[in-house]
Amino acid sequence: MIAELKGVGKEYQVGDQTIIALHPLNLEINTGELVLIIGPSGSGKTTLLSLLGCVIYPTIGQLFVNEQLVNDMSQKQMANLRLNTFGFVFQSFNLIAPLNALDNVMMPLQLKKMPIRIARKKALDALELVGMLDRKKSLPKQLSGGQQQRVAIARALVTDPQLILCDEPTASLDVASISIVMNELVSLSKSGKSVCVVTHDPRLLSYADRVIKVDNGTAIELQKSELTNAFTLV
Repeated sequence: MIAELKGVGKEYQVGDQTIIALHPLNLEINTGELVLIIGPSGSGKTTLLSLLGCVIYPTIGQLFVNEQLVNDMSQKQMANLRLNTFGFVFQSFNLIAPLNALDNVMMPLQLKKMPIRIARKKALDALELVGMLDRKKSLPKQLSGGQQQRVAIARALVTDPQLILCDEPTASLDVASISIVMNELVSLSKSGKSVCVVTHDPRLLSYADRVIKVDNGTAIELQKSELTNAFTLV
């Protein structure tokens, strides 16, 4: 188990009104599995992903990552935890336009102040893992959407994270690229990583080991018998 939520919920105060973004839930995220988080826009699924990624603090309950209580961490401690434990993959790729693929993948290692020679070797290995080594000198604008996402996955992998968090990673991709990217993520989960994917896309159900449905701030895990109609349930 890499992450555990014990009665974790998130609320925001807007004037004299309390907005419940996520009702309290219990959830475990384990190594070696790919978890889909599904739900309509505004349902709370991105809030759940942000809690899992230690981007925000829970309002109530206890959040543990690697058996460490996140609630009591300082912002600096949370930042270090994110850098060393998580890999993030975004819908918009978030590659740095003036940098080529290799330099984009090296960026997290440079933030960790790793020697350039070692960082370059690790970045090359990560690009090779996702089949993008031959495009290491290409700028983002010279790559297709699927290729950019694979570079983004390489960047997420280069720090050897335990948990990879993906926010709509296939939304901008064509069918062929979706298959390539999701097979990469499945392969990573089978190698011992934890992978969580927020999605609106019912085509991703076949890749999942578990499915969490979030609706109106309430999260529940769907049973296998419910998966066929999972996206009509939201």
